Amino acid sequence: MSRDNGNQPLKICMLTYRGNPSSGGQGVYVKHLSKALTDLGHSVEVLSGPPYPHLDPKIRLHRLPSLDLYNADHLFKVKSLRDLAHPLNMYEFISMCTGAFPEPYTFGVRAHNYLQRHRVKYDIVHDNQCLAYGIGMIAESGIPTVATIHHPITVDRQEELNAARSLYRKIKIRHWYSFIRMQKKVARKLSHIITVSECSRRDIAEEFFINESKFRVVYNGVNMEYFYPVPNPRRPDNSLIVTNSADTPLKGLRYLLQAVAEVRKKRPLTLTVIGEPKKDSIIRQLVGSLGIDDIVHFTGRIRNEDFARYYSESTIAVVPSLYEGFGIPAAEAMACGVPLISTSGGALPEVVGDAGIVVPPADSRALAKAINCLLDDAGERSRLARAGLERVNSVFSWEKAARDVVNVYREAIDGYR
Repeated sequence: MSRDNGNQPLKICMLTYRGNPSSGGQGVYVKHLSKALTDLGHSVEVLSGPPYPHLDPKIRLHRLPSLDLYNADHLFKVKSLRDLAHPLNMYEFISMCTGAFPEPYTFGVRAHNYLQRHRVKYDIVHDNQCLAYGIGMIAESGIPTVATIHHPITVDRQEELNAARSLYRKIKIRHWYSFIRMQKKVARKLSHIITVSECSRRDIAEEFFINESKFRVVYNGVNMEYFYPVPNPRRPDNSLIVTNSADTPLKGLRYLLQAVAEVRKKRPLTLTVIGEPKKDSIIRQLVGSLGIDDIVHFTGRIRNEDFARYYSESTIAVVPSLYEGFGIPAAEAMACGVPLISTSGGALPEVVGDAGIVVPPADSRALAKAINCLLDDAGERSRLARAGLERVNSVFSWEKAARDVVNVYREAIDGYR
């Protein structure tokens, strides 16, 4: 076991309002950072709302049940009417019914109440982008508290507004994102904020009106258990892969689909999308209107153990995002030894460095040109694959991330003293 070179091991409480890795990058962050901190010799406990995280057996999970209204098994419904007898649950349900997103606020209340009730002595509380009023109350109660903000959620809101086709839809989007006002207020109260790239640091500081001196940049790691180069891969000649939240405008999949339609006019091509759009989504409609149903394959959700194989069966990985606060899919593709094409959206150039081809975001012609150039140049593909592996191994380690995070913890603790 590696040991942190600081003073005494810390007792750490990590907060995440939804922690399952399938829920997105925040779940991945909690899972791997908590394990890396434990491997350094620290004691980590996680407070989470549903869906709950998958944690290392050495990490204790405290479940803070909610109505879990966004669970696909009972979407927008309560399991039992008795649950609505509690005032906070009733607030959560009514807020959802009006089109708001109450989970951050209600989780903050539950986390604050839990810590008040149990009086557990933690050296540091680490919030994972909830930034609810309850988190602010924890910080004000005297417990050293830091937060990770992965990227400014205002960017997501703006991209959804840009994609909205009616005034009614725009009003609904603004109401859904009304929690941002709360997050801005709480973030300003914290002494230390961790973020995952220099780009995110600048953008969050500007969007949230926070002095940049409060931020500490700690790059994410890559889980090499699932993302690694498969020996002697059987790479086809004209196969693309993208790991994408298909129905999220910010991920830019529609521009890649347009590029694929352009490239296939001159050469055979296939695209594998790790994910699944909704049946009536704009993405499915676009695939049909572009006439590329026969060459685009949506995998749906896959097992973690299958990622390396999918990457090994692809010629090129593409990250077409309009904005990324970090860009884990780019780092994961490089870790699998796949040549990469990425946009310059947000922090992606920071992650990719010189180990991939970088094109402007929201530019299908630039994507098509890059795809054609790289498919025509086997030597460049091999060079980029090697460069990507070297970059991941030297920069994106969860152990390094944990050591850097501990340094932030100690700064925050000293500040409280």
